[in-house]
Amino acid sequence: MNKQAKRLSIQNLPSGFQFLLTLAFVACLLAIYFFLPVIVVSVLDYLKGFKTFTDLMPNVFKTQKELIKCLKQTQQMVGYASLFSAGFGVLFGSVLVVTQKNGIMACSPIYHVLDKLINLFRSIPFIILVALLIPATRKIIGTSIGVKGAIFPLVIATVPFFSRQIHAALTEVDGGMIEAARSMGLSPASIIFRVYLREGLPGMIRGATITIVNIIALTAMAGTVGGGGLGDYAIRYGYQRVMTDVTIVTIAIILLMVTIIQTIGTILERKLSH
Repeated sequence: MNKQAKRLSIQNLPSGFQFLLTLAFVACLLAIYFFLPVIVVSVLDYLKGFKTFTDLMPNVFKTQKELIKCLKQTQQMVGYASLFSAGFGVLFGSVLVVTQKNGIMACSPIYHVLDKLINLFRSIPFIILVALLIPATRKIIGTSIGVKGAIFPLVIATVPFFSRQIHAALTEVDGGMIEAARSMGLSPASIIFRVYLREGLPGMIRGATITIVNIIALTAMAGTVGGGGLGDYAIRYGYQRVMTDVTIVTIAIILLMVTIIQTIGTILERKLSH
């Protein structure tokens, strides 16, 4: 039995086949995440046929359309905030690494100014930051409520966090590799793209996973200040109207989203670490 299990172990499969299996699994998880509203609708429609579930979750079935709408809003906020945060986070994190003491472009003034700004914005609670940014959000986006109004403060709150994650990941890159690249005459830009970002990719993926999970939590908070999404749904129906089943289902959906993101991040990090 042990020999047979060993024979069927994924580790004993050809590396190309292992890669395809990993890719297929990640693709399935991404499909589940992006088509989550469709899946939730299908599950609820199926459960309507069972009296037990209609008795346990009457309010969920009554507010089904609102649930799906808010789920889509959460996905939009997470998607846009993740994309913008990734771009600015990698930029600022890279600048921190190359301008720090003994960095390839060491510049103390730039490093300390950026470092202090990141620490400043990271220290502001998200709810306070949203209120603080309302005038700026209205000028830039045109509104301070709804999905559009929530994306800007989400980005401002997430970029410092992700920048610090990128900084930590790139700092872990072997200094010997950096010195070897410098001795070969590579330009700072080449060292950043060909050494730092390539070798630090597993750590960057780990940081990205943590950041996206954090964004999901922040979108729930954004719902309390008119940002929409699952947080808004849970507050309006689950808390204000004392619909416990709504709260439980909302938590279950958010837990599923976090689990999918965390699993994808873990798989990619392990795969790229070898």
